[in-house]
Amino acid sequence: MIPIDKKAEKFKQTNEIKIAAPLLDAISIEGKNITADALLTQKRFATYLVKKRKAHYFFNVKLNHPTLKEDIEFYFDNIHRIADFTDRCEGHGRSEIRRIWTTPDLKEYLDFPNVEQAFKIERKFINKKTGKVSEETIYGITSRPEDEADAEKILRIIRGHWSIENSCHYILDWNYDEDRCRIKTGNGPENMTCLRRLAISIIKSKNVSSVAQKMRQLSFNTRAVLDYLKITKNTCPNRF
Repeated sequence: MIPIDKKAEKFKQTNEIKIAAPLLDAISIEGKNITADALLTQKRFATYLVKKRKAHYFFNVKLNHPTLKEDIEFYFDNIHRIADFTDRCEGHGRSEIRRIWTTPDLKEYLDFPNVEQAFKIERKFINKKTGKVSEETIYGITSRPEDEADAEKILRIIRGHWSIENSCHYILDWNYDEDRCRIKTGNGPENMTCLRRLAISIIKSKNVSSVAQKMRQLSFNTRAVLDYLKITKNTCPNRF
């Protein structure tokens, strides 16, 4: 699976929609599953993936395509059947239940190229400490036919996209507070994004349990960083 980053590398005067295809031109994606946020749920991009690159898309559908969303939502709101697949997991102090419904019945009706299935995912979160319950419903489409992607596989692919969002963008948003960065001119924003991602990748390569905690340990301590990277002559091997 190849996810399209919701904060794709920022080129000056260029938005994510325009740069998604050029980014993929550099790699082989034939037969791959491409996941993307709703911003990239675009007809031209879908045609590019399926017809030109022989790949498959898994797109979220939100209010930037109101008619498409309404059609899918109306269908699932008017069927009464149990979920095609249910997944449960626990972690980070909460329980999560995910249910997915899929259908190939809309592929001739939806005004979107190469769509083979539509799906609905319900996510329910329960905070173990407070008991607070939150729910989220997501609608989407894919160019994979049902004999190549059943409900369980679609849910796994979409969850893989979420895991990338959480593991990377959460750190960028909360630990680096990237959205409030005031570096805006020239190549500054792109360079800073690359440096932040490099730092996250280096920390993750050490199999740490918490990237945020390790960042706090290393902050404002040059010697600690050098020891962590093991690039000093008298590095303390057991220190980190």
